[in-house]
Amino acid sequence: MTSGPEPAASAGAPDPSDAPAAASPPTLATRLTELVGCRYPVVQTGMGYVAGARLAAATSGAGGLGIIAAATMTVEQMTGAIRAVKERTDAPFGVNIRSDADDARERIDVMIREGVRVASFALAPKQELIARLKDAGVVTIPSVGARRHAEKVAAWGVDAVIVQGGEGGGHTGAVPTTVLLPQVVDAVDIPVIAAGGFFDGRGLVAALSYGACGIAMGTRFLLTSDSTVGDQVKEVYLGMSDTVVTTRVDGVPHRVLRTPFVDSLERSRLRLLRAVANGARFRRLSGMSWAGMVREGRRMRHGRDLTWAQVLQAANTPMLLRAAMVDGRADLGVMASGQVVGLIDDLPSCAELIGRIMSEAHAVLDRLPRP
Repeated sequence: MTSGPEPAASAGAPDPSDAPAAASPPTLATRLTELVGCRYPVVQTGMGYVAGARLAAATSGAGGLGIIAAATMTVEQMTGAIRAVKERTDAPFGVNIRSDADDARERIDVMIREGVRVASFALAPKQELIARLKDAGVVTIPSVGARRHAEKVAAWGVDAVIVQGGEGGGHTGAVPTTVLLPQVVDAVDIPVIAAGGFFDGRGLVAALSYGACGIAMGTRFLLTSDSTVGDQVKEVYLGMSDTVVTTRVDGVPHRVLRTPFVDSLERSRLRLLRAVANGARFRRLSGMSWAGMVREGRRMRHGRDLTWAQVLQAANTPMLLRAAMVDGRADLGVMASGQVVGLIDDLPSCAELIGRIMSEAHAVLDRLPRP
């Protein structure tokens, strides 16, 4: 998913730091927990307009690894979010940015200066950026959707990878996690975090059995009480079980909830006109110039075999996500979602969710036959 400024929390919403302490399940040490210093091998992904300071702090404070989605935040907004997390927890957390952004170097300098533990990327960061982060002691974890991509970034020196199978929400591929994950685990020596189709302790144990060092979840963390997504939008998620992979949002495969609005996008012949309008809105919100958007479009095309029409459509992603996640207009926006949405029926806090996952995982491990 793309990222953006955190929507305002609903009135009267409790601060996760005020929640009473509960008995914690035992730790589960893996290469992930050793690498980043979190208590449990559970990662909250950088979901645009969802994963702001509140959700990241709640996840990290509960022993997982929270990640701020900052790809379409301004540098100032990103800096504010980082400091807000640091005020709420001393636990390690990460920040997700676009490696091909004009200000990527400036953002990395902020992350280093602010002591961020993990740099997360949806696209492969350039080798010089990886080197800059490694020199500063920042753990670099890009997300990949193919074995060859994992092999490439591993050769460049990243510390770990998140591997997302086709079950995952947002931009996704066609290969399911159960096929992709073992391919990547066998191909690289760095820690591999599994994403796409995870929501409970059984899934964590399954991922570990494949050789992963932990799991990353988006939809499951979106549907928590610590998520600032509006209650009406959460209710839409809880009432849905059908997702669809569409190219009508931005020209590339995108897994979203199948809603009447998405069905209308599938039928629409006016998607380029809508993309032009959304491009103008995105320019105003992000502060980017038209020249800057053209430069970014050229970078998007490079090496990805995209047409200019597809590049133009890319403006749809942040605007249509924002309509639902920030403005609460589920009828006028798209809602990225993994296939696990049909298996989720509650809104626990991050602490409750992670505690439940770890208790389930230990129970499953205890039931496994011993040699």
